[in-house]
Amino acid sequence: MMTLTATALRFDRLDHSNETLLHLYQHLLRPRLIEEKMLILLRQGKVSKWFSGIGQEAISVGSTLALEPDEYILPLHRNLGVFTGRNVPLGRLFAQWQGKRTGFTKGRDRSFHFGSNEHHIVGMISHLGPQLAVADGIALADVLDQKPKVTLTYSGDGGASEGDFHEALNVAAVWQLPVIFMIENNGYGLSTPSNEQFRFKSFVDKGPAYGMDAVQVDGNNVLEVYSTVKRLAEDLRQNPRPVLIEALTFRMRGHEEASGTKYVPQSLMEEWAVKDPVENYEKWLIQEGILTETAKHSIRETIKAAIEAGLQEADAVPMPTADVQEEIADMYQPFTPDASLNEELRMKNEELGASQLNSSLPARELRFVDAIQEGLRQSMQRYPDLVLMGQDIADYGGVFKITESFVAEFGKARVRNTPLCESAIVGAGLGLSIKGKKSMVEMQFADFVTCGFNQIVNNLAKSHYRWGQNADVVVRMPTGAGSAAGPFHSQSNEAWFTHVPGLKVVYPSNPHDAKGLLCAAFEDPNPVMYFEHKMLYRSLSGPVPEAYYTTPIGKAALAAEGNELSIITYGMGVRWALQVCEELNVSADILDLRTLLPWDQDAVRQTVEKNGRVLVLHEDTLTGGIGGEIAAWIGENCFEHLDAPVRRVASLDTAIPFAPPLEAAFLPLQRLREQVEALRNY
Repeated sequence: MMTLTATALRFDRLDHSNETLLHLYQHLLRPRLIEEKMLILLRQGKVSKWFSGIGQEAISVGSTLALEPDEYILPLHRNLGVFTGRNVPLGRLFAQWQGKRTGFTKGRDRSFHFGSNEHHIVGMISHLGPQLAVADGIALADVLDQKPKVTLTYSGDGGASEGDFHEALNVAAVWQLPVIFMIENNGYGLSTPSNEQFRFKSFVDKGPAYGMDAVQVDGNNVLEVYSTVKRLAEDLRQNPRPVLIEALTFRMRGHEEASGTKYVPQSLMEEWAVKDPVENYEKWLIQEGILTETAKHSIRETIKAAIEAGLQEADAVPMPTADVQEEIADMYQPFTPDASLNEELRMKNEELGASQLNSSLPARELRFVDAIQEGLRQSMQRYPDLVLMGQDIADYGGVFKITESFVAEFGKARVRNTPLCESAIVGAGLGLSIKGKKSMVEMQFADFVTCGFNQIVNNLAKSHYRWGQNADVVVRMPTGAGSAAGPFHSQSNEAWFTHVPGLKVVYPSNPHDAKGLLCAAFEDPNPVMYFEHKMLYRSLSGPVPEAYYTTPIGKAALAAEGNELSIITYGMGVRWALQVCEELNVSADILDLRTLLPWDQDAVRQTVEKNGRVLVLHEDTLTGGIGGEIAAWIGENCFEHLDAPVRRVASLDTAIPFAPPLEAAFLPLQRLREQVEALRNY
């Protein structure tokens, strides 16, 4: 078994003043004393779980104090020294661990699963690795703003096996982002030793492979960590680029307290106990005459008193009571669209005698793809901090040419080709949002979103609910079948996301809404999944106002009106419904949902009450599609208005086949004809 070898600690004060050395001591001691208290409270049942960093404090303390206070740090669950080093109030920190409302997540998440922009800290989620890409986005924002700043993010040796680790380091290297990747190598991923995690000798071997510098430090030596990070940070501020630091250390307690340490050889525990970062540094300070026994005692008592005061403050706060409306509202950042522009267009329409909003400004036809491009271009002009990211979107213009010529107009800093790493790019979008910027991530095909799924559903979607940080990210999703592209370039996967609170999901069916919904998505500060059907790109044209405007998210629209039945649909389904109703001479309301999360319940209710016969149509497969949700809602809320059972029409519950005859049988068009006839004649 490969193990880390503990060597004697040797401290080199360099040119650090006594004041600095004592400052480091106080901050090194504080997390140790807090942890000792927390372990007591854990046994008393006053905290639910604890991830101990005892033995590793020198890494988080040394690296945190080496940075400027306004530089972001993205810690893990054993980096208590980051939070204490940034002087997070102990009462609030303890309330966070107890699940109290005065913590950072209102009791919605535990441990260090939170961020605080006030303290320039972005905490982790349980999925190890995603925070590394968020660090890329924060650093990218600083580069774009020409701010000489660095970003520090942590990974454990076990978490470095995650794909997010590779993606984040690769992006940082390609884009030359000033990120310090701190690898805390303690020899174990929970109970799995390093030789079962990786085969390389040292993490510093990885640096040259990514094209970045890499250094190794004694992670138990607070002076070595502090001096190294300080030196590198000063360099990176002037010469932006990433660097990898491997900090050799050891975890003296279990991964979390319940797991224990029985899997660790006793000899190894004894070897590393001799190298305790707090005891060794304290002993050295006394030997050097920098710290006296009296001062040591005074510092300890002062910290213990602060801990007790913080606990009393947290204990005095009652456990939260649930407010259902608040819980639902906090999934999204509150946002009211600016109606002034659309009101101006409405007034112009009235002057022109137009009956529908934005229908003639001026009278011109645009293809679906061109409407998307125009909405994207006008949003780039409207929001100077908007950054576009995606594979081949720069000089090549994207595989569908939607960003063609954008580099010439906006430059490569804002129109960025990305490596093939969807997870890192979505994570970078969240990082940009933390720094107040907007971003768009283009999935080359909607099918490829699986590679970035975790970042979307666990990071973007939950960020505002967890700690009040919105994710101002639009993910564009070229979707749909019809081009005989087979199972991996044709999926309709919108239902994967309509199940995720915190996301908004839009899906236009015509050029007017394609532009308006895209502009609205960029205005909205919440994460928006924007689905665009590939087969509509160049096959469908329609009137699109030249001026900037938005189509409201969450509002459906009637694509046709009739009194025999109602078809509720979206995207390509609208085109199919119009086609079939014309072929069969059916008078039907065709309700275009336009937004799938949140969907327009009032509009659905109105058309159901009007016609009493309802068919829900979508291209997505039948089982688990959003049609089932809508049909269930109608059954629960509009049953007395129904004259027939609600019918669903969708694609087959199979993967999408390649050959055109098989694809045609997979898609619901012929079944739609049959079901419309059956419903009309019911």
